Amino acid sequence: MSRLDRLLRPRHIAVLGAGWALNVIEQCRKMGFDGSVWPVHPTKAEIGGMKAYASLADLPEPPDATFIGVNRFATIDVVAELAAMGAGGAICFASGWEEAGEAGLQDQLVTAAGEMPILGPNCYGVINYLDGALLWPDQHGGVRVDKGVALVSQSSNIVINLGMQQRGLPVAYVACLGNAAVVGLAGLTGALLDDPRVTAVGLYIEGIDDAPAFAALAGKARAMGKGMVAIKSGKTELSRTAAASHTASLAGGGAASSAFLRQVGVAEVNTPSELVETLKIFHVHGPQIGRRLCSLSCSGGEAGLVADLAEPFGIGFPPVPQATHDRLFAVLGEIPTISNPLDYHTFIWGDGPKTTEVFSAMLEAYDAGIYIIDSPRADRCDPSGYDPAFRAIVEAQKAVGRPAFPVASMAENFGEARVQAMMAEGVCALLGLETALAALKAAQTPAGVAGWRPVPALPPRETRMLSEAEGKALLAGAGVAVPGSVSGATLAEVAGKVRFGAPYALKGLGFAHKTEAGAVRLGLASLEGQAEMPGAQGYLVEEMVTGAVAEVLLGLRRDPVYGVTLTLGMGGVTAEVLADTVTLVLPVTEAEVLEAAKGLRLWPLLDGYRGRPKADMGAVAAMAVRLGALMLADESLEEIEINPVMVRESGAVAVDALVRRT
Repeated sequence: MSRLDRLLRPRHIAVLGAGWALNVIEQCRKMGFDGSVWPVHPTKAEIGGMKAYASLADLPEPPDATFIGVNRFATIDVVAELAAMGAGGAICFASGWEEAGEAGLQDQLVTAAGEMPILGPNCYGVINYLDGALLWPDQHGGVRVDKGVALVSQSSNIVINLGMQQRGLPVAYVACLGNAAVVGLAGLTGALLDDPRVTAVGLYIEGIDDAPAFAALAGKARAMGKGMVAIKSGKTELSRTAAASHTASLAGGGAASSAFLRQVGVAEVNTPSELVETLKIFHVHGPQIGRRLCSLSCSGGEAGLVADLAEPFGIGFPPVPQATHDRLFAVLGEIPTISNPLDYHTFIWGDGPKTTEVFSAMLEAYDAGIYIIDSPRADRCDPSGYDPAFRAIVEAQKAVGRPAFPVASMAENFGEARVQAMMAEGVCALLGLETALAALKAAQTPAGVAGWRPVPALPPRETRMLSEAEGKALLAGAGVAVPGSVSGATLAEVAGKVRFGAPYALKGLGFAHKTEAGAVRLGLASLEGQAEMPGAQGYLVEEMVTGAVAEVLLGLRRDPVYGVTLTLGMGGVTAEVLADTVTLVLPVTEAEVLEAAKGLRLWPLLDGYRGRPKADMGAVAAMAVRLGALMLADESLEEIEINPVMVRESGAVAVDALVRRT
């Protein structure tokens, strides 16, 4: 039994605050809550037609759930009294805590709560549509359900808006976190998942308070066969160290959070509509659908539109197998071009058996099918002529046993009643073609690696940048290939130490970005006559690396939430112009690094495009894993960036290194 059970599924509810109490009472009454609701007020005899109790001590027994609608200072005393009497939990509605500059006030609330769970403060509340229990002081858009999804949000207003959806999504719970002073994101979401009537979870996330706990939660959800989908806000924020390295500017903002969600198997979307449509898929079909899709429509325009809109999402439509082609040809004849996407024309329109055969034959060859169908508006038209096509979609899914998705190209061309009717038959209708494609792509998100957890994050600390000579020595000690080199305080000193032949690379030490500072001279045949570099804190001479077929960037850095991130991308002086990178959260394997690298836009240039030599990206992946092991073994290291890594057909060499440590 979760410590949140009483709060989320209460037998009785206490409400404090006259105006807010009335609202909560009305919402529970409208939803048919069959438990007790106890208003508490020091002077009123009744609120909303219900007997009011003068104090918490006068209640018949400690309440399972309490909505606290009084000011923030009084809230602390109420929470302390509830905790002392053994209440089940509370919603702390009042705002004006840490977010308003009231330093220390929220800590007092946490102390007052003790072991009692509270949601908030600055929290709108929670709605349980399964049992009709609402600790909610306002209107809402839901109805009682027997099962459905849970919506969890760190923004009350976002989840209020989501709750007003008219897309046919059955909602079991709506829950807000507010400031999450006591109960965090993973704790609340896990308690909702524990309800067997919850089929999936949708999240609006402003910040993840405990990344390892969230990773465990995602694994738990997958093990239960329940999908999770999230909107993660704040993607455009600049990184706290954006000026220090290419890695920070390229991998800042949402790159780390998106990598983390992907690695734990949580689908990520960008808009509330995409969130709702993805949840519909999860509710009906579970947490993952296959990647091989087909599309059917009775218009060439729709076939072309779906192909165009699908491409940015990375959705392709595999060719029609010959056996399927022959089966379709037997029904459609020679006029329609049998392809994927398929325009089946209107020859079979209204013929239920033929339409069912075409829809079933196509679906059998793929993991799932998109059936584009916009119903005429019922207030001005007669939509009954579309019934055979809708029926054929249902029958095709039943016959084949794979998801068949009716998709309205425009969301308003379907209607919530039809969505609900089809969902009752196990068919998930999606609204808006582009939104549907985003949802289908999200629903393909694979499960995370079982048991994977990010390393714990470290608090921010002061760091210093090592000289490149120091950094290269550190890398060499970790088994990373670096050029032969010598260093010294003056040009004359380093020139006298050189024991390897030209060409040389001459670098000034003490610069984060040497190229911009004019502190790099490459391909030197001799070190004689070289001018001093203004601002240099010493010099480094290296053997020039030859035979490289590509330049890539490798960067690892501490993240305040996700532990350590790894960024891999196209490198060199144009790294930020290209902005072609992928990000992972450690720990990772060589195979995972190599697979991620294939997601680079310019991957073909690394993989032998048009007869070019192939870069040894396996060596880069091995280097990345060695660097990761170095970071994880030494907590004093804050950041390691190698730009570029010169990649040969066999092997890779780190030719420039930026290292920061405490």
